[in-house]
Amino acid sequence: MKNALIKAASVAAFVVVATGCASTSQLDEVRGIAEAAQRTANEAKQTADSAQRTANEAKRSADEANTKIDRAFKASMQK
Repeated sequence: MKNALIKAASVAAFVVVATGCASTSQLDEVRGIAEAAQRTANEAKQTADSAQRTANEAKRSADEANTKIDRAFKASMQK
């Protein structure tokens, strides 16, 4: 997602430059678009990192539950 946003900003910058001499306000606008894209990408990464942490915690919890169940089953089989 980050690469797509950066590419979009790059294309926008190229179009502005390719259509002639870009004014400062046009360059500022493109810079603003690129910065907004970067902020969006950073937010998406934070969300993904949080989701990964949650998934890791859920896996750990499931692994612990499976270990307890296995121990209980083995103990019941030895009785």
